[in-house]
Amino acid sequence: MRGILRKALLLWCLVLAVSACNSGKTNELLIHKKWRVYDVKVPPNDPYNSTQVNQAAELKKGYYTDVYYQFLDNNLFIATNAGVPDSGRYQLLSNGKIISITSANGSRNAEHLLTVVKLDKDHFDMKVVSGDYHFILCTKKD
Repeated sequence: MRGILRKALLLWCLVLAVSACNSGKTNELLIHKKWRVYDVKVPPNDPYNSTQVNQAAELKKGYYTDVYYQFLDNNLFIATNAGVPDSGRYQLLSNGKIISITSANGSRNAEHLLTVVKLDKDHFDMKVVSGDYHFILCTKKD
């Protein structure tokens, strides 16, 4: 019985260590960079919907023409739209695959969840929900 318990505990510690490494890698790639939105796409697996396609094009030409995101120390998140900054907090979830964005005080009353689609040293694509639709915001390091 002790052997089984010891193996289960060892396996649990290994899972936690791997999880921490993935979140750490995500944070390392995100932090201290200015991510500029350059494209808005419909996720490739979503069924075709002309309204969603049109909204993606409108968002790209309108709202997201001058938007930047920054992830800073102490889980500080800054979104800048047309030169106007707004701050909040971020937390990495699900091994760094999901990012929770909350208000500056950390309240989850207005939480936004971003799904990491692509992340490397120069590109960060995230799946977001806007109304009834999903979009992929394509950003690159500025």
